[in-house]
Amino acid sequence: MKIQSSAELRNNYRKVADECIRSGEPIYITNNGEGELVVMSIQAYSEEQTRLKIKKELLRIQVEKAAGKFEYIPYDEFKERLGKSSRVAEDFDIVKDYE
Repeated sequence: MKIQSSAELRNNYRKVADECIRSGEPIYITNNGEGELVVMSIQAYSEEQTRLKIKKELLRIQVEKAAGKFEYIPYDEFKERLGKSSRVAEDFDIVKDYE
């Protein structure tokens, strides 16, 4: 975890921005010794938002599965139900690697 003061951000914005972009990690900004902001690259922010969306969806699925709303379908059966000519079925070919 990298921590910088607000003065460092103000006086050396480009250096701080380049470090965020280079490392892909957030930088915590303090004001008078107290944490105030987190600065991160747009790429890192976008990736974090994607991870959060995936985690939220997986949690929703786990809750629904625990409530008995889902049944397990083997990959081949899933693909067959989806339809062999379906473009979506081709997109799911990567799933087979994780079965």
